[in-house]
Amino acid sequence: MAPKALIPFLVGMMLLTGVCNTVLTKLQDNQCVRNCDDPNPKMRKHFDQPVLQTGQMFVGEVGCWLIVGLMAIYQRIVARRSPKANGYQAVATGDADENDDAASINSEHPLTHPPAKRAKGPDGLLRGFGITLLALPALCDILGTTLINAGLVMVAASIYQMTRGALVLFVGLFSVTFLRRKLHLFQWVSLVGVVIGVMLVGLAGVLWPDAKAEATATEDISAEAFRAALGIIMIAGAQIFTATQFVLEEFLLERSSIDPIEVVGWEGLFGLAFTLIAMLVLHLTVGRSDAGRNGMFDMVEGFQQMGENKIILVTSFLIMMSIGGFNFFGLSVTRGVSATARSTIDSCRTLFIWIVSLGLGWETFKGLQVAGFALLVYFTFLFNGVVQPPFKFLRPNEELEELLPEEPIEHS
Repeated sequence: MAPKALIPFLVGMMLLTGVCNTVLTKLQDNQCVRNCDDPNPKMRKHFDQPVLQTGQMFVGEVGCWLIVGLMAIYQRIVARRSPKANGYQAVATGDADENDDAASINSEHPLTHPPAKRAKGPDGLLRGFGITLLALPALCDILGTTLINAGLVMVAASIYQMTRGALVLFVGLFSVTFLRRKLHLFQWVSLVGVVIGVMLVGLAGVLWPDAKAEATATEDISAEAFRAALGIIMIAGAQIFTATQFVLEEFLLERSSIDPIEVVGWEGLFGLAFTLIAMLVLHLTVGRSDAGRNGMFDMVEGFQQMGENKIILVTSFLIMMSIGGFNFFGLSVTRGVSATARSTIDSCRTLFIWIVSLGLGWETFKGLQVAGFALLVYFTFLFNGVVQPPFKFLRPNEELEELLPEEPIEHS
């Protein structure tokens, strides 16, 4: 557990890396990669490679093994410097009991304790080849991340982040269905409130899409509204896969002793392998066809765009680093503070993304979006027990049960 003095730093770095994940990905989506000098804005082609961006995320998760390795080296160095490592033990002081000698003669235990054996790997379900079970949440991660990356191309960054608030709805429902958890009345009310909040945020994005300045015609605005609605549906639908991933992770973590950051590393390896295979198959079947050439499944075009555009290339490396940092700082924070603090921190993350997007001119201020965000924050806090239910009949008489593990796996 991290010292209390480091908690503010860890929280700050978790917020910074979390904001960078979304802002840098949106920055990539805004880059023009083809026909950039064309006077007709409809002919300009922007970076649209959600599968490649999913691969970036998994490379960042694989980087968690670097953190695991550094921690193992540090622990080994500390263990070597310890007096116990050289066989030294403190000698007991004080008056010896008259039966101590007899007890030591008849004792079956050694006078010096051998060093504790270190576990060679996880046990339980994830022992041996059981570690391949982590491929299941990795597959959910691929589907969810690819959908939200595709949706982010169509909507503003803040609407994307707020729509992801629908996650608590699916986590709650799946926890009751598959993990046999119990939801209190105020938590069901919270889920309804979250749905209303997400609907208001989505409605704001559809009614007032952040269309390009050049798109002034009615049909252009209607097209932007349709794109925004489709993007919101994709992002909200992706939360089904993310919630499934969380429930699978909790099921496996409860039945095995393994460091959560190692889980992230294993999922990164499986996810990266699956993503590369999927990219190759989609490129050969769709990307090379006349209809799919230069599209999101054209792997060669995607890597070429990344190599030719310095901003896309640099942000790709920054996203990989921020994903690894977000996982490390996120896990460190949840070990050092209460589990309910997750919702507070993530709400601040959404707020900062909104502020950055407004400051960069990526979107405009929408009052309906403010109302939806306020409902999302309040009912998420209410669901996680951060705030008390407003009415006495909603307050439970028993202790609340956590729906997510105390050390959640942070991804993006």
